[in-house]
Amino acid sequence: MSFFNNVLASIGVGSATVDTRLEKTTYRAGEIMRGEIIVRGGQVEQQVDTIYLSINTTYIREANDNKYTEVATLQKIKVLEPFIIAAGERKTFPISLTLPFETPITAGKTQVWIQTGLDIKNAVDPSDKDYIRVQPTELATHILDAISALGFRLREAECEQAPARFRGYYPFIQEFEFVPTGQYRNHLDELEIVFLSQSNHSAEILLQIDRKVRGIGSFFAEALDMDESYVRTTITKHDLPMIETKLQQIIVKHLKG
Repeated sequence: MSFFNNVLASIGVGSATVDTRLEKTTYRAGEIMRGEIIVRGGQVEQQVDTIYLSINTTYIREANDNKYTEVATLQKIKVLEPFIIAAGERKTFPISLTLPFETPITAGKTQVWIQTGLDIKNAVDPSDKDYIRVQPTELATHILDAISALGFRLREAECEQAPARFRGYYPFIQEFEFVPTGQYRNHLDELEIVFLSQSNHSAEILLQIDRKVRGIGSFFAEALDMDESYVRTTITKHDLPMIETKLQQIIVKHLKG
């Protein structure tokens, strides 16, 4: 019986299982996530070489006029050294890890989840997937709120494959697309913002200001993307009292190209 149990465990039947339980399901980028990992032994004793945790998200990659949903790993850590889990045994391990500042917010079709896996030799590795909701950092929240206060409505937030010139640690960027509903309605088609890098105290952002076209000259300008201006700037916590004014000055400066 033991022989057959070992065979079954090697293909994942009656094998050890893993379950991660976080303190909550909603976090801000940069926040520490705490919880525990519960490992339950199966029908036979097994050696677990390690437990690993990874933070993953999805993004859109375009190729040959087609769109593909890809998975990007933001962080992967090794939790424990090898250990033995006896048949029917239960082991609990506390965990603590920081959600990277680059973690996209869970808006639109973007998903973020924690993947937990057991590395077991000569066996199918058990795993567990826990989806979380990610909110923007406090500074990013102020920036997005300021854009809304200037008369823009968020139309879409999506993670896309990053152009080479804007690629950082990860292969994607999250783009926030706004449409004007107030004073800029007759001047702009849309306003897009990308957070290139963030910390507790600052955020480097890229603004794409897409002007409305008028006349045949402007039509050709739009065809050549000459109606768009790109502005790269850094906003810190010291700018909090004047974020709205700072963003407004940038937009007004580029209304006419």
